[in-house]
Amino acid sequence: MNEKKVEKVLDKIRPYIQRDGGDVSLDHLDGNIAYVRFHGACVGCMAIDDTFYGGIRDLLLEELPELEDVRIEESSYMRTQY
Repeated sequence: MNEKKVEKVLDKIRPYIQRDGGDVSLDHLDGNIAYVRFHGACVGCMAIDDTFYGGIRDLLLEELPELEDVRIEESSYMRTQY
């Protein structure tokens, strides 16, 4: 699996996420599993599961059938509490 391929697919959905003040990026690949990281308004958002499972994950798996899975990098899932 190639990081550039994953980023190219993420670029298709990124404008919709950025419109609401968030962003998504590829954190890393572990074999054929892609780990994505959320930024901005996405971090801690109540709709993150819908955004991920109903959009990002489905799009990546559809366009890159060589991917076995797409997962959220856990450290980007929740806001850090200070």
